[in-house]
Amino acid sequence: MVATTFERTVLLTGATGNWGRATLRQFRERPDIRVRAFALPSRSDDAVLAEFAGMPNLEVVRGDLTSFGDVAAAIAGVDVVLHVGAVVSPFADERPDLARRVNIGSMQNIIRAVRELPAPGNVAVIGIGSVAETGDRQEPVHWGRVGDPLRVSQFDEYGQTKIVAERLLIESNLPKWAWLRQTGIFHPGMLEIRDPIMTHSPFTGVMEWVTADDSARLLVGVASADAPDEFWGGVYNIGGGEQWRLTNWQLQTMLGGAMGVRDIRDWYDRHWFALKNFHGQWYSDSDRLADLIPFRRDSVTDALERAIEVAPSSVLSAGKVPGWVVKNLVMRPLTRRPCGTMAAVRDHRDDEISAYFGSWEAWKAIGDWRSFTVPEPSRMPRLLDHGYDETKDPLEWTADDLGGAADFRGGELLSTAVGTPGTPLVWRCAFGHVFAGSPRLVLTAGHWCPDCVRDAAGYALQAETNQHLAQIETPGAVVGAP
Repeated sequence: MVATTFERTVLLTGATGNWGRATLRQFRERPDIRVRAFALPSRSDDAVLAEFAGMPNLEVVRGDLTSFGDVAAAIAGVDVVLHVGAVVSPFADERPDLARRVNIGSMQNIIRAVRELPAPGNVAVIGIGSVAETGDRQEPVHWGRVGDPLRVSQFDEYGQTKIVAERLLIESNLPKWAWLRQTGIFHPGMLEIRDPIMTHSPFTGVMEWVTADDSARLLVGVASADAPDEFWGGVYNIGGGEQWRLTNWQLQTMLGGAMGVRDIRDWYDRHWFALKNFHGQWYSDSDRLADLIPFRRDSVTDALERAIEVAPSSVLSAGKVPGWVVKNLVMRPLTRRPCGTMAAVRDHRDDEISAYFGSWEAWKAIGDWRSFTVPEPSRMPRLLDHGYDETKDPLEWTADDLGGAADFRGGELLSTAVGTPGTPLVWRCAFGHVFAGSPRLVLTAGHWCPDCVRDAAGYALQAETNQHLAQIETPGAVVGAP
């Protein structure tokens, strides 16, 4: 047997998830790249990896992301780390301690393992973030870009852990890194999802979706030797582009239509669904990533057809069942499960009612479907003000530029020497919290006080002194030009 010579070796964590599986399928078409799949020694992971038995360029490594020894052993000899593995919502919200241990601890382990290599600059690290880092973005602030305020919805531990992990990578001083904020992934199993977290999604909200296959093509692209130099050291939003900019109502009706449902309103009471406190936006900057690493191929029509092809007959025939049966025997009980909005109503959980609806009064005033208007948010991008001159080369940033950005956020720059965009400086927020962060972290990536960002219930109070955040908390404060 002739040994195969590979041009590159790539470590893929999270290989058994929806995105990970799609990525392995794409790597199967790249015999020049050896992919090392990092997976737990579990039966469920074994079952997923069985699909790839005999894949000549696949190496499976068993381990735990929270074990530094396991991570260091997996990284030895690789050229690229694609860190997709994470504990995600809704499980992350049910097990917040586990989410922090895995999502933050794994990034700490990866950074340490690469730093301890003889030549850290020979290994590129791609970390994966989430649209959840920027929280709820409804009209008129439904357009977003990297550098907007990080603002996680209440009770979203997943989003919080990703902000910490992102901060760690940006400030790691690793020679070669990039951070990708993933959006909603449209995958073939979408028609089968039945989880109470769906009640958290406002009909008026938006999301720029991307398919699992396109996301996989992106990862193969960034892992390839020809990824452009200008890609590295950046934070990017992953999005499918114009055709994938859907309202949550459009998604509901599209999925319902695929199941033969004439009117999705027959399945729901309108007041089951939250008015706010989810996440999602349309990106004004997602085309930038697609220009650097071309990965978009899937149309909405093609992706929906693939979902229909693999859906069970029971799902595809759901539209034949009388709407009142589905509503009362399936959906109503779903909304009353522990994570559902109606469980919060039933149990009189005031903090959740305030987060999802604004108040008890606002929930009671929602009304029925007769007063519902199909949301049609503006398709014209509008940019939030980031509080500094974005046309200026970061290498030319002065203490005045950084001090002005801090003042815009209601705080101040305490450091006197500026250094480079990646030099950690000391800042203070309006509430007196002192923290370290590079200009690249604060100005370019949108980070600010780590204590304040964890206080999701206090964002409105923070916005009284933080103009950057106020643009979202007080929609009338939107500034900037299309």
